[in-house]
Amino acid sequence: MFAVSIRHVAFFALTLIAGRALAGDVQAIRFWDADDHTRIVFDVSAPVHYKLFTLNNPDRLVLDIARSRVSKSLDGAALEGAVKRVRTGRQGGDTLRVVLDLDRAVQPKSFLLKPADQFGHRLVIDLFDSASAPRVVKREESLPVAQGERDVIVSIDAGHGGDDPGASGANGSREKNITLAVAQALAARIDAEPGMTAVLTRDRDFFIPLKRRYEIAREQKADLFVSIHADAFVKSQARGSSVFVLSNRGASSEAARMLADRENTSDLVGGVSIDDKDATLAAVLLDLSQGATMQASEMVANNVLRGLSGIGNLHKSEVQRANFVVLRSPDVPSMLVETAFISNPIEEKRLNDPAHRDKLADALVAGIRDYFATTPPPGTWFAANPQRAKHHVVARGESLSLIAQRHRISVASLKRENALATDSVNAGAVLKIPTSI
Repeated sequence: MFAVSIRHVAFFALTLIAGRALAGDVQAIRFWDADDHTRIVFDVSAPVHYKLFTLNNPDRLVLDIARSRVSKSLDGAALEGAVKRVRTGRQGGDTLRVVLDLDRAVQPKSFLLKPADQFGHRLVIDLFDSASAPRVVKREESLPVAQGERDVIVSIDAGHGGDDPGASGANGSREKNITLAVAQALAARIDAEPGMTAVLTRDRDFFIPLKRRYEIAREQKADLFVSIHADAFVKSQARGSSVFVLSNRGASSEAARMLADRENTSDLVGGVSIDDKDATLAAVLLDLSQGATMQASEMVANNVLRGLSGIGNLHKSEVQRANFVVLRSPDVPSMLVETAFISNPIEEKRLNDPAHRDKLADALVAGIRDYFATTPPPGTWFAANPQRAKHHVVARGESLSLIAQRHRISVASLKRENALATDSVNAGAVLKIPTSI
């Protein structure tokens, strides 16, 4: 059928019963255009047995699905990315052949997904263009910064996206749209702050793999990573905001992965390469970097949680720890913010209100600003323009003397301002910072 050379061949199988593949009809096809790849999703009625390969002169992707057919025409699908046209036909009698005409050469990757939420079985194909690098959305600085005083970089991740819609609200809202709107509002607020610049992992509706999200933050040398989400629960009464940082288990898992991979990569941890260090030294460097990062993550998360408490209910009054993949950067302080419960009709309505999203963004910025004012990265605008935060939320492991040192005040003045009789202080306590020592 095709008198051209084959560049790439891949063969995949799923679920064989009595030596025969289950048949699945193709019900629909959907496209998503990401920055570094085009995603194609085939909705199928059951698991499928398929073969995938590319052809050149001209560039095409060929998909053969055994014992399958198209239940309705695919002609009306909105094309995206590298795909110019979709054609279907029969191959060898009982095999459905789908041909995608492409505008360039690609490297395909594919996988099968089981039913989840409103979706049934799916065959997913990602078309990667090796010649193009992922685009990161970065705005121009709104305020001038003196030479030698760089902005702090805040990487903002809008959760979900593309064919991963996230949770759904009672009135039909999708988490992926809410998170993008909040992320854009937060980015605008950050860009309006002196000495701060926002970087968005996505500025439109496409999917980014979880690990790739924090990799973008590392590549951009971000000083902070914030992942935005909207919570959901089976009971609509659940409500309130939460803030998460990485658990110790998650940190250990990422450390093990990085140490195992270091023979094949020259990863940098805190600006130091570990690929040329012996195993013991590499483990020590990684442990030191992760320890400092996790402490910084909890500090900024506590500040943000305090800010969120001023605009609505908190689902959890303390910073939570979880093994979320997006929080696993070993050298970028990271937190995940559950803005509210999209499954709660009242909170769903608020999340769809631009005025409320602006309040969310203001609360997040206030906490982020206080963190950088307290712990300014060297060489930044914050380091060159010392500012005094009005409050400090005590993180785990912090002592009164350490808090006083960070705010450049004396322990005595800190105790006096907060009427403390002893030097002991509990995690989660909100301390007022005196304006003079």
